[in-house]
Amino acid sequence: MQTKLFIGGEFVDAADGATVTSLDPHDGSVLAEVAEAKQEDVDRAVTAAKGAFHHWSRLAAADRGRLLLKLADAIEADADNLALLETRDTGHPLRDTLGLDVLRTAATFRYFGGMADKFQGTVVPVEQGFLDYVVPEALGVIGQIVPWNFPVMFVSWKLGPALAAGNCVVMKPSEITPLSALRVAELAAEVGFPPGVINVVPGYGQTAGQRLVDHPDVAKLSFTGSTDVGKQIARGAADTLKQVHLELGGKGANIVFDDANLAAAVGGTAFGIFHNQGQACIAASRLIVHESVKDEFLERLVSLAGSIRVGDPKDLNTEMGPLTSALHRDRVLSYLEIAADEGGAVLVGGKAPAEPSLGSGYYIEPTIVETTPTARAAQEEVFGPFMVVHTFKTDEEALEIANGTAYGLGGGLWTSDLSRAHKVARELRAGMVWVNSYKRVNPGSPFGGMGVSGYGREMGFEAMREYTEPKATWINIDANLPAFYRR
Repeated sequence: MQTKLFIGGEFVDAADGATVTSLDPHDGSVLAEVAEAKQEDVDRAVTAAKGAFHHWSRLAAADRGRLLLKLADAIEADADNLALLETRDTGHPLRDTLGLDVLRTAATFRYFGGMADKFQGTVVPVEQGFLDYVVPEALGVIGQIVPWNFPVMFVSWKLGPALAAGNCVVMKPSEITPLSALRVAELAAEVGFPPGVINVVPGYGQTAGQRLVDHPDVAKLSFTGSTDVGKQIARGAADTLKQVHLELGGKGANIVFDDANLAAAVGGTAFGIFHNQGQACIAASRLIVHESVKDEFLERLVSLAGSIRVGDPKDLNTEMGPLTSALHRDRVLSYLEIAADEGGAVLVGGKAPAEPSLGSGYYIEPTIVETTPTARAAQEEVFGPFMVVHTFKTDEEALEIANGTAYGLGGGLWTSDLSRAHKVARELRAGMVWVNSYKRVNPGSPFGGMGVSGYGREMGFEAMREYTEPKATWINIDANLPAFYRR
């Protein structure tokens, strides 16, 4: 594994030699000592990116695309190693990092590799004698801050469109989970990305992250993380008038109607909340179930939750691993006390597993709590294997509960009524809606939210627009100047 900063095409120590300890969330053991970037290191990375920008942005789009395609191939070839690295650093089960995360990472780079020479401009029909064409131009140096829950996947979500569009990047992965980002940078160098195009500077948000926000040569800052930090970034970016893209928290509503296929809905609901230990902004963290099917549905769901195999994430039989850090585990557990104080009833889970071999890891059992829609546990993002349950009688009541938080990232519904599916999907206040499924993503489908879930989009053509700005060019195609200019 690489443990140094990646700046200007080389792995280097931090300027002051500082390091951050990366821990294995399975047992709390030391996994690596990783160089910690501070202001001087971020400045070096921005300088390297700025120096590489002219050549990279003027490179033929097809050539940029070919490098991204090569990177996708290299990631697939390195899948076993990269997946294990991700599992050891995050606690995400190996079956998922192998079967989902690394494959999605390669697919995203491949998508934007193909997109690079297909993101076209337009010609505007203006008055006779002039040609007006609009082309999307790269912004320059992009600062990107990646969270700790799906680090390798988010690396591709951010790097892919930014690089395809012709920008150079300074990326700050979380100090908790920096290893997969550094490995992707290493693979990028191996397949031929020019020095300075990609720079990776692990460090803390208040130092390395803040410097990306403040740096006058960073044209845009793309951040995925908590709503509170997103607000700080938006305020700080105003000083340099840099563009900001924020993908923030969520409190996903998952509505089960009385005509739903209950077997499918139970399985999809469990995946929506317990996959990656519930550490996902789009997690199905609020179950809103019709009162007529509540008892049967919860009986099935509680039984399934109790059967989920919690254990060492390196074991391919493990279905749910530890949370990524001890601090976050304690935060999730604190919501059980909050829920209890507000009269919530724990239906399953609610504590660390009893298995002795897991005692030193950051584990929590799959947890389901029945509470009111206005309770704190139902309004605030818990970001763990923690689902709250509400019931409803009418479609209108279900929508009122679903739209009853400040978040607006993802939501889902389960029904066999096509008309209801379209109507409810239209009325849900969310950037993404899943019908008879949950938590599906694809490189071509825009990902993002509204309200305190942020603004801007990852993925698809929308992501390419995030990393470009339109330039209009007017050409006088008449040999003579217009009459009002003649003397």
